[in-house]
Amino acid sequence: MFTGLIREMASVKSFGGNRLSLKAAHKPKLGDSIAINGTCLSVVSIESDGFSVELSPETLTHIATEKLSGKVHIEPAMMMGDRFEGHIVQGHIDTIGTIRSITDNGNSYDVIVDVDSEFIPLIPPKGSITIDGISLTVNEVMGEAFRLTIIPITMRETLFGTYKKGTRVNIETDVFARYMRHILTSSAKKDLTWNDIDHISSLY
Repeated sequence: MFTGLIREMASVKSFGGNRLSLKAAHKPKLGDSIAINGTCLSVVSIESDGFSVELSPETLTHIATEKLSGKVHIEPAMMMGDRFEGHIVQGHIDTIGTIRSITDNGNSYDVIVDVDSEFIPLIPPKGSITIDGISLTVNEVMGEAFRLTIIPITMRETLFGTYKKGTRVNIETDVFARYMRHILTSSAKKDLTWNDIDHISSLY
């Protein structure tokens, strides 16, 4: 599990086939889970100046692979006892969104992201969403898009400062919304009882 707080901007040394090698100050152990641009991956080798991770064919079909160059966001998985500061993030990318517009408001930026309408039910207003590994709050939801408000430090210290119209981003939707849709969709085939509703409530 992750929090969606970026710990470092690592540099891509190489990316080919299913292997991504990074130059980073973070020193993981072999087999550690680490989120790269929001995608949970496993460390498969340790180098003197960084580490390498492996991407499965399934992962490669769900992420914006063109962004695995230059700088990338990294966040190590949480450890038991760590302070929980961000949102609950699994590192499971649901879909790829596209930046529609970025508007400078002086002390913040409004960013509108287009997304397939299939995923809109999983993006509740004021709920959490993860963009390339950054946990954020959704300010407004539209038919096939949503609006974020980005503060200046996020623009300076993350890849958001490089985004422009047409940039594709990895999206992980709200984990609770995802689970609720699955439960309710599975339950739709039968009449819900009060016991069913109590059970669903107890899960959260």
